[in-house]
Amino acid sequence: MSDGRDPSEIQDDVELSEAAQEMADAMEAAANEMDGKASEDEISMEQRFQMLADENAKLKDQVLRAHAEMDNIRKRAERQVADTRVYAVEKFAGDLLPVSDNFARALDALPEGERDGLSDAGKNLLVGVEAIQKELHAALARHGVTAIHAEPGSDFDPNLHQAVSQIPSEHPSGKVAATFQTGWKIGNRTLRAAMVAVSAG
Repeated sequence: MSDGRDPSEIQDDVELSEAAQEMADAMEAAANEMDGKASEDEISMEQRFQMLADENAKLKDQVLRAHAEMDNIRKRAERQVADTRVYAVEKFAGDLLPVSDNFARALDALPEGERDGLSDAGKNLLVGVEAIQKELHAALARHGVTAIHAEPGSDFDPNLHQAVSQIPSEHPSGKVAATFQTGWKIGNRTLRAAMVAVSAG
């Protein structure tokens, strides 16, 4: 059925309609392409953000570990300096212990009952030896070296005492019965264990 128009006009309308359709299709394709590009950029930005966040967390962890390590090194150095200060005289003190032992043996060689019978010169000599022994012990104590007391009847401590024998005594079993040689310690460290006999009960 004809609408009374010229066929050439109809042809022009069809061409215009096709051109409009093509233009609309081109615009839709461009819009779709832009949307795709935007979403690609978004994914790329999100990935980049995640990578930066991971790297930031890793660097934070490394900094915390470095701080902790530095703190440990500082504490270790302080502890070593303190130990060096306390134990610096350990070898020298160990060399002086036989001198102290010899003073003790010299004084023990003269029983208490015979001291009154000494001449004035002998008494002066005895007083001099006792004074030297006290001075030696005081000098050791000033540097943190102290005697380990192992009185008869006291508890046996394997960290401080060295049992060389077991003898019957009036003290309960396992207690110190007698001391053969005085022990010494420097700070909290045993320099020389006391030689003791342990009671057999």
